[in-house]
Amino acid sequence: MKEKSQVSKKSGLPPGTLVHIGKKRANKVKISVIDYTETSFHEFECEAIEDVFAYKEKDSVSWINIDGIHNTNIIDIVGSNFGHHPLLLEDIVNTLSRPKLEEFDDYLFITLKMLGISENQKSIVEEQVSFILGKNYVISFQEQPGDIFDSIRMRIKESKGNIRKRKTDYLFYRLLDTVVDHYFFIVEHLSERIEQLEDIVLKTQTPEILHEIQDLKTELIQLRKSISPLREAVGTIQKDEIKLIHKNTLHYFNDVNQNLLQVAESIDIYREMTKNLMDLYQSGINNKMNQVMQILTVIATIFIPLTFIVGIYGMNFEYMPELKWRYGYFTTWGIMVLIVLLMLRFFKRKNWF
Repeated sequence: MKEKSQVSKKSGLPPGTLVHIGKKRANKVKISVIDYTETSFHEFECEAIEDVFAYKEKDSVSWINIDGIHNTNIIDIVGSNFGHHPLLLEDIVNTLSRPKLEEFDDYLFITLKMLGISENQKSIVEEQVSFILGKNYVISFQEQPGDIFDSIRMRIKESKGNIRKRKTDYLFYRLLDTVVDHYFFIVEHLSERIEQLEDIVLKTQTPEILHEIQDLKTELIQLRKSISPLREAVGTIQKDEIKLIHKNTLHYFNDVNQNLLQVAESIDIYREMTKNLMDLYQSGINNKMNQVMQILTVIATIFIPLTFIVGIYGMNFEYMPELKWRYGYFTTWGIMVLIVLLMLRFFKRKNWF
């Protein structure tokens, strides 16, 4: 509901007006720069936004990372200096944006979801991350500090592999590939959750388990919405001749697309398995109900002839000692209450309510 109210803030505003939509995940915007060539490396954190302006036209490769997109003024300043389209900047600060790719005259823009696992290991959290690929720079926008790119930073710093020998398009590929590779951890996590739920559903059926299955189903739908458009975006890179992507880098994106296809297929399988979990849960409920009905039917059958006899004769016997007993009335009430309590305990132990 909160996000919907934020979306309404844009009603009536001109296109390109920057309005942050989503949760504020960082208290302060942090801007860091990694600038490198095959023989040099320089890393620092910017104290002022103007510090990044010099890296627009440098001959080296510059990776500018911005943590915190809630400050639309900073996003606007960076975008205006680098000549980025206002509608592009609008997508950066809107965390509800659909993953997509857009090509402009001298830069390429992509926005996607970076996925993680919550602290309680029971849900998936997502963060929007956007990349702008220029001739000599890559700018990454994240909602909060902390990411999965430390291995890339280390390889750049230690000059491992080919990353220092390549241009910005290869850095762009590595960042995108790292996000997609992390999807496999999410897929593995989902597989384990489904297996655990299946073991639990076979033993017991409770409202809490039903809620977990429903939550899992919702998460799978959200993942499908995040991955399907990203496959379209990566496929566009492969099919179209994008001048910022060199031919010797283009074939790497085929691997990214294949990974996305594998993840998408896994999600489809898990969605089917979740449906089976729902069917298994419902079958367990039906079986339990059948068992309850069988027991109640036996009890009712036993009491039918007894009730018939009592209905005919009632209390019409001449000699009934308990009628003249001083504590007969209270004893009868005690027996009835005891029977009710014993039956409730029996039903509780059987998990009938």
